[in-house]
Amino acid sequence: MKQWDIFLFPFEKEKPHPVVVLSNDERCENADLEYVNALLCTSAQVNRPPKKHEIILDESDGLDWKTAVRCDFLYALPKSAFKARRGQVAPIRRQGIARKLAECLRLPLYG
Repeated sequence: MKQWDIFLFPFEKEKPHPVVVLSNDERCENADLEYVNALLCTSAQVNRPPKKHEIILDESDGLDWKTAVRCDFLYALPKSAFKARRGQVAPIRRQGIARKLAECLRLPLYG
């Protein structure tokens, strides 16, 4: 597991959904740390634009269809529960997710 990997995660109240791993590689690889941060992904209708808190991923990221990453909430998920790896966020979309996280969480980018 590495930062920007996309895995299926078995959420208790829903069917498994893809998640984007946000935690850095050191946290991901440290067996003594049980949890990593991740963003939930949901299916997105092909013809709709992304909502203001979403970035859209697709087949180039290893997914089967257009998928919305929700950037307004971080999940702390146990590494032991992650299922199949689906892909990895393309570098160009990593920047978009980072910007959207800063926007949604109102994080200052400068000074």
